[in-house]
Amino acid sequence: MAAPVAHKLNPPFRGDHNGSFLRPKELLEARKQAYEGKLSPEDLKKLEDKHIAELVKKQQDVGIRATTDGEFRRQYFHLDFLKKLDGVTVTGAIRSIEGKGGMMPPQLSVTDKLGLSKPIVVDDYKYVQSLIDPSKGYVPKINIPSPTMAHFRGGRAAISIDAYPDLDMFFEDLAKVFRLEIDALYAAGCRYIQLDDTNLAYLCDPEMRKSAADRHGDVNALPRQYAKLINACIDHRPDDLRIAIHLCRGNYRSTFFASGGYEPVAEVLFRELNVDCYFLEWENERSGDFKPLRFLPPGKVVVLGLVSTKESAMEKKEDIIAKIHEAAKYAPLEQLALSPQCGFSSTEEGNNISEETQWAKMKLVLEIAKEVWPDA
Repeated sequence: MAAPVAHKLNPPFRGDHNGSFLRPKELLEARKQAYEGKLSPEDLKKLEDKHIAELVKKQQDVGIRATTDGEFRRQYFHLDFLKKLDGVTVTGAIRSIEGKGGMMPPQLSVTDKLGLSKPIVVDDYKYVQSLIDPSKGYVPKINIPSPTMAHFRGGRAAISIDAYPDLDMFFEDLAKVFRLEIDALYAAGCRYIQLDDTNLAYLCDPEMRKSAADRHGDVNALPRQYAKLINACIDHRPDDLRIAIHLCRGNYRSTFFASGGYEPVAEVLFRELNVDCYFLEWENERSGDFKPLRFLPPGKVVVLGLVSTKESAMEKKEDIIAKIHEAAKYAPLEQLALSPQCGFSSTEEGNNISEETQWAKMKLVLEIAKEVWPDA
């Protein structure tokens, strides 16, 4: 596997981001109308295309090289993808655009053999690709959920015993469908994929570890099991395909669901999970200290999520730079980069900040990156 180099021509970039951006009000209203049957899928797609094109231009204007569609076509960062796998069923309340009466999270279950009838996000990637000029240093980036998102929350109880009497067969098929999607993305030209994973972060939270033990038994074995699963999805990849993973502690309307430093998973995360780079939340004390970085091997990059996407208050540049140098006590500075702590809109509702603040924070990330790393 080729070692990634974090510089302006090769992802991950010194100033990078997690993928999602706040949805424009016009698009939110259009999606609401589509849910209610008042707007056709074709008309919704036209609006999505329009706003994604505007977003791509905005990213270029700001100086962001890792270019995404902001996840503007998604309701959730993970379910829109997972529910399109053959054999997966999603039930329950899956939207709350107005935020009234709370939100019952949807339930994902595996009711039949897993399969991939056709690629899921390749067309999304191709549209972004059509809007950029790679010769100017822009690289389209696509986010897909980590395969662990199909297992952690429901466990054995959410996987059909008839389809999968043996869970090893389930994990084999799950890895197979992810390999097919990744291969299709690569064939379309994609060279930068991010896997979004809440579960390895949840396994750092003492309370969540207790509830996970009820579903899975030995929670100490889960990080290694999940590393093996993810590796089975990505180890076949060509050398020029960069795979990142983002660990998230929850990001719904500026709310988090887990706390705890990375120590419980750090050694497996850095030494056994064969990704090229890690987007890790470290914006406040919930994420612990930087000591887990001592496990980072040569040839990998950690993108430090030091700028909050949950809070409107702007970080001070000198504080962020000080944190970067604190992290560099445990891992070489050349193996570090900077990003916001998470996406700005992991669900379509988005976090409780303004678009103006969103872009101010992205500009701050890029400004700091250029100051800290000469190759940014």
